[in-house]
Amino acid sequence: MTVLAGARVFDPETGESTRADVRLDGDRIAEVGAGLDGDERVDCSGGLLIPGLIDCHVHVAFPRPEPLPRSARILEAVPVLRGLLARGITTVRDAWGADAGFKHALREGWIAGPDLLISLRQLGPTGGLGDGWEPPAGVVDRFGDPSLPDPLFDGPDAARAAVRRMVRAGADWIKVGASGAMRAVRSGADVRPTDDELAALVDEARRCGRDVLAHAHTSAAVVSAARAGARSIEHGTFLDDSAVAALENTWYVPTLSPISDSEFAGTHRRSLRLAADAGVRIAAGSDLAPRPHVDLTTELRLLAAVLGEAAALKAATVEAARLLRLDDDRGRIEPGLRADLVLLDGTDLDVTDLPGRTRAVWHDGKHVSDPAQ
Repeated sequence: MTVLAGARVFDPETGESTRADVRLDGDRIAEVGAGLDGDERVDCSGGLLIPGLIDCHVHVAFPRPEPLPRSARILEAVPVLRGLLARGITTVRDAWGADAGFKHALREGWIAGPDLLISLRQLGPTGGLGDGWEPPAGVVDRFGDPSLPDPLFDGPDAARAAVRRMVRAGADWIKVGASGAMRAVRSGADVRPTDDELAALVDEARRCGRDVLAHAHTSAAVVSAARAGARSIEHGTFLDDSAVAALENTWYVPTLSPISDSEFAGTHRRSLRLAADAGVRIAAGSDLAPRPHVDLTTELRLLAAVLGEAAALKAATVEAARLLRLDDDRGRIEPGLRADLVLLDGTDLDVTDLPGRTRAVWHDGKHVSDPAQ
């Protein structure tokens, strides 16, 4: 057994930290308390132990903009996944791009990275987000891989069929484009699923034992997706009171990072503040893509500027675990839970530069990163 000794241990539920030792037994936390003994003792004095971070919205395997063989998309994901784990991100939900082969490679140890939940592709209607049609060429499928099935549907029955295609190919989650991309929203060409289509999609996902995450920028799209029963709403850039009310039983994953330098950054922050003040459950997601590279450590800094450090860390640990239905296994530092932990230099909650503060990472009880590596 390994004892992580001398650190302060962060409780994301309360936002407080207390001095304690943490004993690991294999891939589990065996005990948290004072004066613990073990076969190996790791000096963590002067540091803060936090649960392994959870990113609820990543894209580890998007195609590059230049025309390259599809193997480039897969190979580029290898260093991206390795880098996430090195920065203490131990669980991620991929929101479009990664297929079941990535999970297999991680499970077999062929590549290093966080635990991975996949949604394969973003479902949507003809003309919506996920429809790879271009005026000069017609249908252009940049994913073009049998392991990433056709995401398009028109009508409730076709929406059910699209869900079944994703489940057949190994999806852990079902993703739907309840609104178009920001470009479509701005241009007034926002093609959205009907309420009947969304209801059928969510119902079929539940019948298949899956939950739904919904890309939604506009208030109308948020309301439709939340009322249909989506478990999480992603982005929510333009929330109003009606959208916030609809989020009462849904998690909000704001993904501030991608538009943090855009003209809509202030609007997005106001939407987050509105949701937080109303008591909406917030989970962290970075909308990571390899280009430009942002990850959860960037997102946490932006969340903290609106919510405070403790709330930002809660969104990336216990609240993210609840959203993903993993809270009985991770998200807190408690006996019986997974030994996913991050040791930060210093005992404060400052998230301004988490990569610079990261002293060590444990994933499944294994020490995977320190400054010398």
